[in-house]
Amino acid sequence: MLKEVLEWLRIRPEGFYLDATTGTGGHLVEIASRLTTGRAVGIDRDPNALAIARERLKGFEEKVTLVQASFSEIGEVTRELNMPLLDGIIADLGVSTLELDTPERGFSFRFAAPLDMRMNPAQELTADNIVNHWAEKELADLLYQKAEERDSRRIARAIVRARPIRDTAHLATVVAGARKARGRQRLHPATKTFLALRIAVNRESEELEQFLSRTPATLSPEGRWLMLSYHSLEDRLVKHAFQRLVREGTFRILTKKVIEPALDEVQANPRARSAKMRVAERIGAAAAQAPRTRS
Repeated sequence: MLKEVLEWLRIRPEGFYLDATTGTGGHLVEIASRLTTGRAVGIDRDPNALAIARERLKGFEEKVTLVQASFSEIGEVTRELNMPLLDGIIADLGVSTLELDTPERGFSFRFAAPLDMRMNPAQELTADNIVNHWAEKELADLLYQKAEERDSRRIARAIVRARPIRDTAHLATVVAGARKARGRQRLHPATKTFLALRIAVNRESEELEQFLSRTPATLSPEGRWLMLSYHSLEDRLVKHAFQRLVREGTFRILTKKVIEPALDEVQANPRARSAKMRVAERIGAAAAQAPRTRS
């Protein structure tokens, strides 16, 4: 949804922007190309993705700073870089194509790969720890709470009985065998299980909640905040956070209905089909705008 993102960010050449989930830099390259005296920051916890983004952003070094960090650390990052209040923030919550298409990262059931799923390879917890060592009830609760998997108990029981689960392909087979058939299935039977594991490994819900609570303080009046989510749990958290800010009188929601990708984009990139974008804008002068000085 690059076209929509750029339209809603309303980039000003002298503005200050932050991409909270930079990935390989697709959004950030386009933002940087529209800046003159402005500045942009890109955050991501995946060092491999940032390495690619850094290559793509060659020539923009004076305008763009890349930081390896979780997006929940937005406050610390902007303070350390002496950034003024921001004119726009984009957070694309989807797992990157790089992560999905790198077999050894273990994000996809398309390959027989290690049960990893870490966005930051330096962290300790992996999907293998959860799949092969968590108690059955913990597994069932995780699948139900984080991915709304209706067959969570059956799947958890099957996983425990099949231990040790060797790799992602083995896990996908076990899950598919445990799920009840419910007519024609649009998604692979293991989709929700892999989603729940990824969320747990990377503490995505906790990170998102912290990001949603800390980001408002970093935006200038009329600063815009774009959120792209890909499943109902994420979108619900974003929706409720935006509604709370409206009740507090500090933001207004610009997208009365979520924005979804156009048909041609979905046809070109099927992974975009579940994307939902919400946009909010800070109003008034609830916080004094910091001086626009360059560090």
